[in-house]
Amino acid sequence: MATVTPQFVSVEPALDLAEDSCTLQINIMYEVIPSIVCSMCLSFGLIYCFFGYRCLKMVLFFSGFLFGSAAVLLLYHKEPGLDSHLSLETKAGIGLGVGVLCGLITMLVSAIGYILSGLQLGSFICLAILVLVGQFWTVSSEFVPVGSISALGIITAVFTLLWHKPFMVLYTSVYGAVTVMLCVDYIIGTFVLPDQVYGIFQHGLTHPLCWFDWVVIGICPLLSLIGGLVQWKWTARELLQKEGKLLHMQRGRQPHRKRRPPPLKRYAGDVLAPSYIQSVQERRLGTGSSCSSISTITHTLIDFDFETGSMVPLTTSPVFTV
Repeated sequence: MATVTPQFVSVEPALDLAEDSCTLQINIMYEVIPSIVCSMCLSFGLIYCFFGYRCLKMVLFFSGFLFGSAAVLLLYHKEPGLDSHLSLETKAGIGLGVGVLCGLITMLVSAIGYILSGLQLGSFICLAILVLVGQFWTVSSEFVPVGSISALGIITAVFTLLWHKPFMVLYTSVYGAVTVMLCVDYIIGTFVLPDQVYGIFQHGLTHPLCWFDWVVIGICPLLSLIGGLVQWKWTARELLQKEGKLLHMQRGRQPHRKRRPPPLKRYAGDVLAPSYIQSVQERRLGTGSSCSSISTITHTLIDFDFETGSMVPLTTSPVFTV
């Protein structure tokens, strides 16, 4: 198989060329296992780029898996003593275990998956900007890239959590494009882009890129744009419409509560006991005694708020004589 290795050829000043030029040399030398891994990553990158939103659960799983594995690798890098006491198989097992656990969490809890996807999206965009800026200006402090990556990652994480549909389409297209770019960088034999990213955190010590490196870098924005348009127009459109219809049906099935009229207010003067009405009628007819009138008044006060009483309003005020 053929690989391409870059070389910086210094041209003598007598040739009136002050700058170095990059040349390519093709070597027939490919390793089997890295080539298989590269082909698998290339396939996953294309799937992510054009069909990422249709495989949302898989995307959320790999988002957590990448975060957990990267955290374990960073811990090994920061703790040399821990790295020296563990074998390669043990470190690989721990990394895979933590990655799978984080992937399951992000797949089952969608909110955490959206937050981690937004953090990775902001990190990819910020790293690309820092690599381009590092070719023209030197970043003296290592806190500048760390702070900028953290700030942009938090912003995109919040936006992804609020509007997960468009930002997840953007995340899958960018993630797939970055994966394809790294695979192409390995295929042509250079694989200098990871060194450029590592040099950003080493006080901005980056090497100048060759013309074919710029071509490889150009794959990322071009493929991101194409993948995002394809997903938004075709592959993810049907799924987005189904989610919208399902949400509309769920809202339509909710029972609408009818507002009940306010309860009728009952006052003490509006409710009369039957015994009181009977006494009024007896007064009109001239029957009944004074003692019965007094007892009637007492009985009226007792039955005044009885719920089974009559709702007949009081129209006349009787006059009692003792």
